[in-house]
Amino acid sequence: MKLITAIIKPFKLGDVREALAPLGVQGLTVSEVKGFGRQKGQNEIYRGAEYRISFLPKIKVEIATTDDLVDQVIEAILDSAHTGKIGDGKIFVSDLERVIRIRTRETDESAL
Repeated sequence: MKLITAIIKPFKLGDVREALAPLGVQGLTVSEVKGFGRQKGQNEIYRGAEYRISFLPKIKVEIATTDDLVDQVIEAILDSAHTGKIGDGKIFVSDLERVIRIRTRETDESAL
């Protein structure tokens, strides 16, 4: 089992969700986060004054999946979140040692 964490642009969330649905992804967790990478932030103008925003708004999507779906999930995220511009985001893949569904106490793949 793997945990796939994708950091994407906020306006791409709908596209990513639609791309994951046909794969049978049962659920995902979405968080609003802020950060920067090579973008290094951006300049904004507010009431005539220019100031620097160091952290840009992003969306973090977390998906727990079985090993056999990992490559398909990654490909779906890559295709749907891509704009070709700096700041498209990153995908991280981590091992999941154990998963437990609280309601039924099912474990591991049956809990996904």
